[in-house]
Amino acid sequence: MTRGEVHGGAIRLSRLARCRYGRQDHGSATVVVLGVLGVILIVASGVFALVGAVVASHRAHAAADLSALAGASLMARGEGQGSACARASAVAHRNDAAPVSCRAGPDLSVEVVVSVEVGVPGLGAAAARARAGPAPEEPIRG
Repeated sequence: MTRGEVHGGAIRLSRLARCRYGRQDHGSATVVVLGVLGVILIVASGVFALVGAVVASHRAHAAADLSALAGASLMARGEGQGSACARASAVAHRNDAAPVSCRAGPDLSVEVVVSVEVGVPGLGAAAARARAGPAPEEPIRG
């Protein structure tokens, strides 16, 4: 026999036959596991990027709302437009947001635009706009 010898009813494979037939799929599980881990890493990276963008968006909206309210409260007290926008800018900075623009209107309202950097490189910044002030007067229908 070229592939093995018979000893006491059992076939004993030669060294060449053992290498050829005993190790056909040796190591293939490692390749599959590495492939699965690679896919999991790619999906996890995408999920982390998405979560980072959502968190930055929520932070930007909160900072814009608080900044606009702070500026509008000064306008309601009779302060000038400059001090209202300065207060709105300070509140934005305290909330880790960068003020982009501030506009105080004659109707005692303040409109603020802020941006917050997303913690993921390459995604840029999340921006939000908020307006605070007295409600516009509408005629009463009766």
